[in-house]
Amino acid sequence: MLTWLAEYEHVWGPLRLFQFLTFRALLAAGIALFSGLFLGPVFIRWLQNFKIRQSLRNQAEVGELASLHEKKRDTPTMGGLLIVGTVTLATLLCARPNVYVLTALFIFVSLAALGFADDFLKVREKNSKGVSGRKKLLVQAIVAVIALGALLMVPESSEKMREIWVPFLKDPVMVSAPLWFLLPFFFLILAGSSNALNLTDGVDGLAIGCTITVAFVYGIMAYAVGNVIISEYLLISYIPGTGELAVLCAALIGGGMAFLWYNAHPAEVFMGDTGSLALGGVIGGMAFMVHQPLTLIIVGGIFVMEAGSVMLQVFSFKTRRKRIFLMAPIHHHFELKGWFETKVVTRFWILSLIFAIAGLATLKLR
Repeated sequence: MLTWLAEYEHVWGPLRLFQFLTFRALLAAGIALFSGLFLGPVFIRWLQNFKIRQSLRNQAEVGELASLHEKKRDTPTMGGLLIVGTVTLATLLCARPNVYVLTALFIFVSLAALGFADDFLKVREKNSKGVSGRKKLLVQAIVAVIALGALLMVPESSEKMREIWVPFLKDPVMVSAPLWFLLPFFFLILAGSSNALNLTDGVDGLAIGCTITVAFVYGIMAYAVGNVIISEYLLISYIPGTGELAVLCAALIGGGMAFLWYNAHPAEVFMGDTGSLALGGVIGGMAFMVHQPLTLIIVGGIFVMEAGSVMLQVFSFKTRRKRIFLMAPIHHHFELKGWFETKVVTRFWILSLIFAIAGLATLKLR
């Protein structure tokens, strides 16, 4: 929205800065950061006044973990609304609207609405059930169909979005993927990322801290893929217009840092499914749009660990009636092993940074 100011550089020279992607990305990060920091206390008080509190599982469901998390019982939830609001505002102000930005925002807001419905049911019914898993997958499937439909119907993106790229190869493995493959693949990336981040959101600051590192990596990737010179040098796909997704990634970093200010241990607010489903979904969507969907397995290694631990635990219990971990997702396993919550989060942040660096390295290793 603010990009039009560049047209008036003849009136005031510095306005030309609005034509530069890097400047607008930094501006988006700043807007999301400072608006989040400013609105945070007011928003948290509003949640507290309406008693929008986190519904925790009882001791019969999770045993010793219920005692460890007892102090969190009165902490307000739905803090994801703050992230979604500040990031969306910053992106609309600073990014040039195109099919990639608008599709990413559609995914972001739609999955935030799904998460809000889930959190609302938990608060109203005073339990931890919310929207059923099947209904969540159905809504995620509908979002995936609409988002992919938009990408394939718009001429500027339709051809490029049919290409399938994998890490370490300098050419696409599929130049024009058929719809019967493309739709399930896109759904798997979007829903998998969304649900994996949702599973990661279990201790103070963990999910949003890891989201910041992933958003940073995909901001660099979006910038590289949208730049003809850099993409040619790195032997990666060049997709005109995707550079604008770097603005959204920068807004995610700024909004995420603002939220982390209030979500750091001991948390004053939880993001809830409102934030986790939306953040995971938009990251998955952007990974697909910049032709780096499988790289997300490396960059989002923490999310993969968390989701993988749940799947392994369920599989082991159903087939052998034995548990691999004390509790899944895996961050709860370490809590029950005696690690302080802050130690779990700090060590997982370190791993997330390592995964992020490894994911960036794949751009050069081809």
